[in-house]
Amino acid sequence: MNHQQALDLIRETGVIAIMRAKSSEQLLQAADAICEGGVRVIEVTMTTPGALRVIEQAVARYGEDVLFGAGSVLDAESARAAILAGAQFVVSPSCKPGLVEICRRYSILVMPGAYTPTEVVTAWESGADMVKVFPAGFGGPALIKAIKAPLPQIDLVPVGGVRLENTADFIRAGASAVGVGSALINQTLLESGDLAALTGRARQLIDEVARGRNN
Repeated sequence: MNHQQALDLIRETGVIAIMRAKSSEQLLQAADAICEGGVRVIEVTMTTPGALRVIEQAVARYGEDVLFGAGSVLDAESARAAILAGAQFVVSPSCKPGLVEICRRYSILVMPGAYTPTEVVTAWESGADMVKVFPAGFGGPALIKAIKAPLPQIDLVPVGGVRLENTADFIRAGASAVGVGSALINQTLLESGDLAALTGRARQLIDEVARGRNN
């Protein structure tokens, strides 16, 4: 999947599943369940044990059916390692020019983090494809709406505090997609092995994105 196809899929799907797990086996089982529910964009956080190996295994397993990326990437060196492991997009909680530069060099979609309008513009001007608004829970959909008003050209992805109940509101406010972590998948659910519940949550989130776009 090339750079433009990755960007198109994130915009089309509207949901990025942010996955943390204690093992690669747990994560891949969860990925199966989430994909069945229609979420085809998955961010594996670098806080996951053996994250690079997990990304490598996932890309080999799913090919172009699912877009796998690396999250919580803090520096250019980690970004390059993730890219070489097969990550098709890179997400950071902050904006570091060196990290953005390495992703651009490899033509990998990059999503640095920001919160204020100044930080959003800085990330965009540094070469971001999309900007992660984090932690979005503090400003909610109103924050996204306020930033989008003067900056309609920038794809914003709120992360942190996104739940099923406010997903449609974030989309309606102008978010191109939402990043969802514990509201979709958490360790308790993973330990229970209730994969059907994961599939159901994923479907509900996809439905809420559609509702936000159609209202």
